[in-house]
Amino acid sequence: MSPSRIFILRPVATTLLMAAVMLAGFVAYGQLPVSALPQVDYPTIQVLTFYPGAGPSVIVSSVTAPLERQFGQVPGLKQMTSTSTFGASLITLQFDLEQNIDVAEQQVQAAINAGGTFLPTDLPNPPIYSKVNPADAPILTLALTCDTMPLQRVEDLADTTLAQKISQLPGVGLVTISGGQKPAVRVQANPTALASYGSS
Repeated sequence: MSPSRIFILRPVATTLLMAAVMLAGFVAYGQLPVSALPQVDYPTIQVLTFYPGAGPSVIVSSVTAPLERQFGQVPGLKQMTSTSTFGASLITLQFDLEQNIDVAEQQVQAAINAGGTFLPTDLPNPPIYSKVNPADAPILTLALTCDTMPLQRVEDLADTTLAQKISQLPGVGLVTISGGQKPAVRVQANPTALASYGSS
């Protein structure tokens, strides 16, 4: 006996059954959880390098660019962004979802070791890398510009006035300032001349 024969002999029951299936489908569709922005955590590593006294342009040419060339050869790299500020370079490496973060960490360490010869010899410390959570990215970014004040004054106002007020708002966990210019003096001593004066 054909399975369809039952539905042909009972058209009313078949119609009611189809209506019930459709109604159940509509109800179930309304109950499906929908996320407009699903939580997807890409394996992410940040590399931080300090070069005290160096301006952003020096950081870009002597620290950020050599490291970026090395990191560009790491397999599985999905995206690379960098920020060069006064005295520091921050490079964020985002890998494919299939990439094991521990394997990526070893590859980043190898790239840092390979790029060490291209970095300035007077770096106080080698680059530091760490795993990060992309969900910790800032939810608000403000950019300040002024045509009547120098950049040093704008940076000082942002640090002493704006950042202090924002940090006092309820719900604010962290306020960071990047960019700008700070006055600095770099002193490179001559060991031979110091020794002649009896100074270490």
